[in-house]
Amino acid sequence: MRAAGLLLLAGAMLPAAGSQQCHPAGPGAVLRFTDRHAEIRVPALHRVPSSLDPLYGLVRRCLDLIQQNPLPTELLRTALNDPGSVRTSQVVQYELGYVVCAAVALLFTVAVPVAGMCFCYCRSRRRCGGRLRAHRRSLGCRRRCLLACLSFTSLIILVSVTCAFVTSQRVKGQMEPGLGAVPSTLRTLRQHLANVPQGVQMVVDKFEVAQKQIISDLAGLSRSVGLSIHAQLQAMTYAALADLQDRAGDLQTSLHHLQIVHRTARALAAARAELEPALRERRRRVVALLDDPRCTSCASVLGRAQSLQLGADYGKVPSVEKVLKALAGLPRSDFAEMIRQGNGTFNSIPELAVERMAQVIQDLRADLARTAEKVQSIADGFPLPDYTRPASEALAEAEQRSRPYLREAERFERYRWIAGTVLCSIILLILACNVTGMALGVYGLSKREDPSDYECRGEAGAKFLLVGVGLAFLFSWLLILLVFATFLVGGNIQTLVCRNWVNQEIYKFIDTPGNLPPSMNLSRQLNLRRDSNLSSAYRECRSGAGLWEVLQLDSSYDLDEHLRTPQYTADFQKRLGDFTADLGRVRLLRSEGRQDLETLARSGVDEVDYGRFQEEMKNPVVQTSLPGLARNLEGLQKMQRNSTVAGRLAAEARALWHMQNSTVQAQEALVAKLGESVQFLSRLAPHLKERVRRTLATTASVEARLPVQAQQILRQELGCFTRKELRYFTQYLNWVGQTLREDVASCQPLATALDNGRVILCDRIAEPWNAFWFSLGCCTFFLIPSIIFAVRLTKHFRPIRNRLMLFLPAAPKPPGSCIIWGFAAPQPAEVRAAKDFFPKGFRIFPEGFLQELPCPGISSAHGNHPGAPKIRVKTEDFGAGVGGGVREMLLPGAQTGNKKLPAGAGCVLKA
Repeated sequence: MRAAGLLLLAGAMLPAAGSQQCHPAGPGAVLRFTDRHAEIRVPALHRVPSSLDPLYGLVRRCLDLIQQNPLPTELLRTALNDPGSVRTSQVVQYELGYVVCAAVALLFTVAVPVAGMCFCYCRSRRRCGGRLRAHRRSLGCRRRCLLACLSFTSLIILVSVTCAFVTSQRVKGQMEPGLGAVPSTLRTLRQHLANVPQGVQMVVDKFEVAQKQIISDLAGLSRSVGLSIHAQLQAMTYAALADLQDRAGDLQTSLHHLQIVHRTARALAAARAELEPALRERRRRVVALLDDPRCTSCASVLGRAQSLQLGADYGKVPSVEKVLKALAGLPRSDFAEMIRQGNGTFNSIPELAVERMAQVIQDLRADLARTAEKVQSIADGFPLPDYTRPASEALAEAEQRSRPYLREAERFERYRWIAGTVLCSIILLILACNVTGMALGVYGLSKREDPSDYECRGEAGAKFLLVGVGLAFLFSWLLILLVFATFLVGGNIQTLVCRNWVNQEIYKFIDTPGNLPPSMNLSRQLNLRRDSNLSSAYRECRSGAGLWEVLQLDSSYDLDEHLRTPQYTADFQKRLGDFTADLGRVRLLRSEGRQDLETLARSGVDEVDYGRFQEEMKNPVVQTSLPGLARNLEGLQKMQRNSTVAGRLAAEARALWHMQNSTVQAQEALVAKLGESVQFLSRLAPHLKERVRRTLATTASVEARLPVQAQQILRQELGCFTRKELRYFTQYLNWVGQTLREDVASCQPLATALDNGRVILCDRIAEPWNAFWFSLGCCTFFLIPSIIFAVRLTKHFRPIRNRLMLFLPAAPKPPGSCIIWGFAAPQPAEVRAAKDFFPKGFRIFPEGFLQELPCPGISSAHGNHPGAPKIRVKTEDFGAGVGGGVREMLLPGAQTGNKKLPAGAGCVLKA
């Protein structure tokens, strides 16, 4: 019963056989096809984001501002078809922005070197970059302003030259692989077209992947189907067998307990008949003894002894003899063997399925071989090999013609890189001069106590600035020439080619009839469809079209029609759909066993009144307890004074104990045994008929349903298998279509090659190229304010030249005395000149104050009148930068020999 319950629970938890779904496809359900065509693909290139993208965007906006004209279709048509008729005015009109830039470049090329020569002339005349004439309070503010402007200008130049270096290296790094990609891409496209037949055959040969997988699945199909049938029906079958086993057990136990009831009831009735006279005799003797006057205190027990009589009478209970007669000879069948055989037959279903499906699996393998022959027709009927020859020849010619131009472009790029690197290095040298000059000049200013003092580091800073100015004047014209040359090339590539390539204007120009000469008719050279052009072919190729969809064929070719799954799987599918198999009949219950159970149900086990048995068993065998009465007699025996009475009481007590132990206890044991059987039968009997009926019905139903549901599961499993194998066919055919369209016979490499050309030319070469000339141009034009600020700043790093100040005594001096006077802040050269002129004993004070001393060597003394002697002294004699020219000095007094008076000193004699 417990086993049956577990099996029924398992059966309830399992879904019904008819509703069982196919197992989900695992990883093995996806076919893996090796890709052997990858080596002749054209890898797609994409624009890589860069930190210089803001600079590239700025340059594009500048070029859009310079060249605002659309694609010059008329000019290009004339240039391509009749180059001699192109008018210069048309070119100038289209290139007007570049002409204006050329004029600016020419003006810069002429003006800057001329300004440099003028600056050199001024320097030779000590007119530029000299000293300041006087010290003013605003000089510090002006100096700081000039330093800030020159520093800011140098910073801009440094950033620009850094960008120029970086972009120049990017152009160099992209030019060589970019130029090399042109012939390699054309060669790859030719290989792609030439390898179409081999690629198609390779794709067709890959049917062996699906074929092997299907054959592998066929090898395990029959056993898988058998196991699935067994797994889905085992709950129902095992539950029926367990129920049948329970009914067989009910038959055995019922018959056993009925026999016990029958035998025990008869034994109890016979024992009662034997016990009754002995008990009656024993009661008479005990009553007589207790009623004896000699028996002391016996009256209390007399009533109990008088009630000594038999209790339960099992002669009155219902007889089960009739039921036993009905069940006589049962069971006539071996239920254990019958259940074992039924279980064995059911468990042999997987082996039986393998046996019954062997032939159909062999036929399916033959169908699969014929399907492989049908798949081969895809390669045999593919139309491309005869129609790709014109395109291959056009690609080969383009590859051959491109090589000289690519070599020239590579040579030009090498020269550009050398010139750009040299000129950028010169700009860095100019920046180094500016930075060094400013650093030395500022350091010299911090060390100089007086603005008129000479300081060597400040003078060196001024010279470094002038060296930077000279280099700027010397190389600026070379810089502007390189900028304009690269600007003219890169700008036209961006505005004429790249901009119109992105917005598809180039394709529209090519597609317009008459724009290209007959020798450049790309549609005819590539053998495109008559109703197609380069733009539509590019769009179709980019969206994944096949070559047969864009080339001109003799007849249309529909690949989808050749890849329809039913034409390859019809025989395979029909054979599996028509297959049926007899998996044998599972007999769970033979007729003998059925008759036994039906006899049990009709035997009347449920009609016996088991309640009468239970009521009778409630009565004891003897109404009065023999052990209790015996103990009472033993108690009385101890109280007796008469030994005879006491002996008789003891004898009667022993007789009662003997009766209890020998007879009554045996009957009580029989009653207990009878009670167990009656209790079992009373529980089983009311439900036995219904259980037997249900077991017979369940067994018959399972026997009838097993073949039907086995066929349903067989159909379901074969349907699942068919759908699974059809998915393999579909995967393969879809892969064939995808591979032919996207790889083997795809025209997408043509569109990819065009896109790659745009990426290489415009994104990887033109953008850093244009950023290079833009950065170098910024450096070049910012050299002009750098020159101006450097020249202006040079004066502030040199000592300041103050005006001459004449100091006269406030009061008359004695004759023969004189006053030495000079600058308020004399320069070292002036002090040396004064010391060299005056005799020893004169004191020259650096701060410019004078000391009154005798004036020896003066032959005469006169007042300050128009007739006084005069000399002319050139201030250059005592140091450049003090104003220049000739200064007339009044010298009252006599001649002093051949010595010259310093420009900042004089002697005045007072009377």
